Amino acid sequence: MLGSPTAPTSSSAAAAAAAAVAAAFRSSLLHSTTTHRTRTCPSTSHQVPVACVRLQSCSSSRAAPPIKAMAAEAEILSAPDKELRPSAPRSKQALISLSDKTDLAFLGKGLQELGYTVVSTGGTASALENAGLSVSKVEQLTCFPEMLDGRVKTLHPHIHGGILARRDQQHHMEALDKHGIGTFDVVVVNLYPFYDKVTSAADIEFEDGIENVDIGGPAMIRAAAKNHKDVLVVVDSHDYPALLEFLKSNGDDQQFRRKLAWKAFQHVASYDSAVSEWLWRQTTGEKFPPSLTVPLSLKSSLRYGENPHQKAAFYVDKSLAEVNGGGIATAIQHHGKEMSYNNYLDADAAWNCVSEFSDPTCVVVKHTNPCGVASRGDILEAYRLAVKADPVSAFGGIVAFNVEIDENLAREIREFRSPTDGETRMFYEIVVAPKYSKKGLEVLRGKSKTLRILEAKKNEKGKLSLRQVGGGWLAQDSDDLTPADIQFNAVSGTTPQESELEDAKLAWLCVKHVKSNAIVIVKNKCMLGMGSGQPNRLESLRIAMRKSGEEVKGAALASDAFFPFAWNDAVEEACQSGIAVIAEPGGSIRDQDAIECCNKYGISLVFTNVRHFRH
Repeated sequence: MLGSPTAPTSSSAAAAAAAAVAAAFRSSLLHSTTTHRTRTCPSTSHQVPVACVRLQSCSSSRAAPPIKAMAAEAEILSAPDKELRPSAPRSKQALISLSDKTDLAFLGKGLQELGYTVVSTGGTASALENAGLSVSKVEQLTCFPEMLDGRVKTLHPHIHGGILARRDQQHHMEALDKHGIGTFDVVVVNLYPFYDKVTSAADIEFEDGIENVDIGGPAMIRAAAKNHKDVLVVVDSHDYPALLEFLKSNGDDQQFRRKLAWKAFQHVASYDSAVSEWLWRQTTGEKFPPSLTVPLSLKSSLRYGENPHQKAAFYVDKSLAEVNGGGIATAIQHHGKEMSYNNYLDADAAWNCVSEFSDPTCVVVKHTNPCGVASRGDILEAYRLAVKADPVSAFGGIVAFNVEIDENLAREIREFRSPTDGETRMFYEIVVAPKYSKKGLEVLRGKSKTLRILEAKKNEKGKLSLRQVGGGWLAQDSDDLTPADIQFNAVSGTTPQESELEDAKLAWLCVKHVKSNAIVIVKNKCMLGMGSGQPNRLESLRIAMRKSGEEVKGAALASDAFFPFAWNDAVEEACQSGIAVIAEPGGSIRDQDAIECCNKYGISLVFTNVRHFRH
């Protein structure tokens, strides 16, 4: 057993002389209690004298030896052993230190069956022993106990030397032989559950968070990953079967080793990003740190990107800020084909829009723009009206609800015919809702084998919004404002009626989800038409009015930004169409023109002082 007490022996005259000088040198500097042990070097099987020193005090009255003598002794201790020979075949060792002990017994048994000696730390060693497996403890190698409440366990040359030594460098192996250090061929480590601790429901004290920052674990992982040519490093229990199969094959697949090393470095990087994010929160109130790391975890490889010639994948944001934050990324898919790149974009747009409403609401989206929105006490009626707003666009679109889909709503979705001909059953790519009744889900699954059915949680407010540009990223607060957060100030001579103002608020809430330049027209809490993505606001207005048809009279209109011109432009055309109220941010140097135009036609004009650009 490594580190077991026995009588000291010498492997060579040089080793004995070095040990004697070292002992004399130490005793000249301090009082100590020394326990002599012999350690069997795992690589050579010969006995190497080791002194495990427990320091007690340093005498200030004892004179230090002359500098020349100290230098001479140091030279003797550091001089290479001329009699050392190339290392004999070493015993196989695996180092295991785990916080998450999933499948630990499976791993330990598999390694021992392959002839590996398992070396482990406190709790992991106990778990292995409880599983009936033999294990050597780290302190038996280091001749040093855990200390500082477990902060120091594996930070020792007998651990890191055995991990970092290059097998193809003779002077590395000779150094291990000289100091009685064995090699590690396998290192299996995962880290303190910092992420889980700081994201738990209960608020964690700062000191507790700091104590859950792992130090020894990342050091071992990084060391093994750096020396992956000789050491297999594993940080994920899902890789245990592949590890054991690789060891059984006695192969030398460097790609396998490199993949494990990459995963190890990535594991530590993600861990460090969580610590950094948490500590920044504790340090300052600023939202945008000087340096930002976003940890992403692959959720799925996609068939293709926006177009078939583009490869694509979907990643989940593992930032602390996203924990329990809701959104499409964490939605549960109950049915249908796998999600595509465009599916994720459209589902996200539909879900973000419908989640803004407090009343029962249905939103239909096509190419990320809401083409139908309706709020009603009766969700069945809301669904029909949302589709009716633009049934051509709704066909093949995404339907989102902010209420549970029960059996009745599911049947309506499954059987509803297109308003264009009254015969064609409506087809959708995705249905998304906060929950489903058991029967509702069963009925909806019967609509189509391909229909994707998603269950999502509402996005939390206050998130950081990131968007990529060539060579960089733009970061901003998410646009979380709702009508309840702002004032709708009447600036014209005509004041809107209560029902008109409610329609203006719904239109204003919809318009922030439409691509700029954006115009939305609403009547009786139902979108009649919208114009999106046009280079000029007048054209967006004309598209929205054309879709609204004759129902535009008495409706409310919302614009995502101010109108730069009023006369013979968008404002006057809206007034002439019969619009009852216009909601816009204001802020133009020609705002007075808009006010006077609305006064001429007796139209209500309200300023929100909030712009809703969406590019």
